[in-house]
Amino acid sequence: MFYIYILENDVNKHYIGYTSKDPIERLEEHNRSKGNWTRYKGPWKLVYQESFLTKEEASRREKQIKNYKGGQAFKKLVINI
Repeated sequence: MFYIYILENDVNKHYIGYTSKDPIERLEEHNRSKGNWTRYKGPWKLVYQESFLTKEEASRREKQIKNYKGGQAFKKLVINI
């Protein structure tokens, strides 16, 4: 399985990523400063996730969501949790 996930920090910044790990495990890594972009910007919380059978599907969906970022589609996705 592959997952896309959206993290949010205390100042409402978001991080979108994909992984083959469990999203909760990946969240813990981000909170232990294991990610370059997320380092020193946490603590993070998991606000959204989706699962896929292939890496290609997850990567495609991650790119799609990143194109939403800041727009109404992104806000609907994050708010409708």
